[in-house]
Amino acid sequence: MVATTAIDRSTADAPVSPPGTVKVSIQGLNVYYGDTRAVHDVSMDIPKHQVTALIGPSGCGKSTLLRCLNRMNDLIDCYRAEGIVDIDGKNVLLQEVDLVRLRKSIGMVFQKPNPFPKSIFENVAYGPRVHGARERSALGEVVEKSLQRAALWEEVKDRLTDNAMALSGGQQQRLCIARALAVDPEILLMDEPTSALDPIATSRIEDLVDELRKNYTIIIVTHNMQQAARVSNNTGFLLNGTLVEFGNTQRLFTTPCDPKTEDYITGRFG
Repeated sequence: MVATTAIDRSTADAPVSPPGTVKVSIQGLNVYYGDTRAVHDVSMDIPKHQVTALIGPSGCGKSTLLRCLNRMNDLIDCYRAEGIVDIDGKNVLLQEVDLVRLRKSIGMVFQKPNPFPKSIFENVAYGPRVHGARERSALGEVVEKSLQRAALWEEVKDRLTDNAMALSGGQQQRLCIARALAVDPEILLMDEPTSALDPIATSRIEDLVDELRKNYTIIIVTHNMQQAARVSNNTGFLLNGTLVEFGNTQRLFTTPCDPKTEDYITGRFG
């Protein structure tokens, strides 16, 4: 099993939500692609201002579950979802939900860095511009604040007009995080955010996640169980679209309740 020392960084000084402080409540969620059910009756409560990791083998439904929160799956023709995804008292699966407003409140960082072929400044300013910001000075403040939160400002403050594609892979991913933060979301979704990065860049992203959880609710999909142990407060283990176990990360990695969880984290399969 994962050593408890690998978990201390995220749990020792983690903000503890008061009882009942739930940011996202998923109840009886089923997701279908045509006739294939990809997610089976998943229920979990995700606390505010903590990091929740989703682990499991490839094809187990982690990314599908993640993308239900910001309705990104709606872009797939054969997709449909049943159940409740309650965010701050609102079921975001309902048809009347304003998707523009929803996606403004839920930022997303993808597996591979995907900066726009624009300047560093324009990458971060893009979201605020879409939502109506026009004044250069105000945009400048947002760009600086977002880059600072993404721990990138000191590295690029004299290069804001440079093309973002010239940044290193790790810098590009932090730029994408800054771009997500620029529209002031409440939730940050991260889908394998370090899988394309080297160990040094990965460590910087993990340190950044540790810092960001003070102000954002973060949900991260990862194949790296050591990463889940290092950065998350809570972990959900999915297998074949079913949530096998969900709970405190340290407890789940050291004394899992379900034998399937123990088999997975000890490398017997997956």
